[in-house]
Amino acid sequence: MAFRILSLDGGGVRGVLSAALLERLESEVPFLAAVDLFAGTSTGGVIALGLADGMAPGEIKNQYIRNGQRIFSDTWLDDVADLGRIIGAEYGNSKLKAFLRRSFGRKTLGDLPRHVLIPAFDLDNEGEHGRPRQWKAKFFHNFAGPGDDRAELVVDVAMATSAGPAYFPTYKGYIDGGVVVNNPSVAALAQALDDRYPPRIQLRDIRLLSVGTGISGRYVAGQTHDWGYAQWAKPLLSLMIDGGLGVVDYQCRQLLTHKRYRRLAPFFKPGMTVDLDDVGRVGEMLDMARTVDIADIVSWLRTW
Repeated sequence: MAFRILSLDGGGVRGVLSAALLERLESEVPFLAAVDLFAGTSTGGVIALGLADGMAPGEIKNQYIRNGQRIFSDTWLDDVADLGRIIGAEYGNSKLKAFLRRSFGRKTLGDLPRHVLIPAFDLDNEGEHGRPRQWKAKFFHNFAGPGDDRAELVVDVAMATSAGPAYFPTYKGYIDGGVVVNNPSVAALAQALDDRYPPRIQLRDIRLLSVGTGISGRYVAGQTHDWGYAQWAKPLLSLMIDGGLGVVDYQCRQLLTHKRYRRLAPFFKPGMTVDLDDVGRVGEMLDMARTVDIADIVSWLRTW
């Protein structure tokens, strides 16, 4: 029995690229109805939740176009309160939450007709269940069984996974899952193989498509950097979030082989970098999505 996983990277407003690519793929090979597990981190988590709820990729793409500017907007008064962005998050999260409430209402993870896995990071577990008090990764899921999160509101899970440090405030003690797994593919594999939850499957049964949010050609030039906190502060978040993508891709290729795994993660054009809040580049990303070569992915979807 084949078990099909769609995994979606984080990347802020770059999620519009993922949604547009999914729209193209779905028009070539209607495959989303066959997906058993939607996994997503941050913006990918919001997309995954939408797809699991039955939204079409084109509808999700249009939501980015309509709401991206509102969600990633700031006021001069907020900038003054944040001492010119030295303290305080770049953006408030009330507009994002309002959008999510319009989309999902009071639905819980248990109300979704398909399985989801959504990473976030818990800043303080408060020593629950007698465990040592610490921060730790949290994987929200709706597989029925011990410790599931079926009672959690979809809105709360979406807010938790997308609470990007420095971009948005923390949400109920959580920050963006991208600080630990911006590409949740291996986490999705682990969840699917957990024999405490049905359906009980084997690794050989899994087919996994991983979709990124575009790769920027970022690098730090030079061989030696005697940097301290101040110098590392700016590149470190991007380094952490981007750095794990290739590691997870390698792990999936080794575990699943080329037959049962594909990744679609196009590079931006040379010299083009797109920050998580770069709403001014939405049009360029949509143009890019229309021209990316998807022939190999389409062929693989038809076969597997």
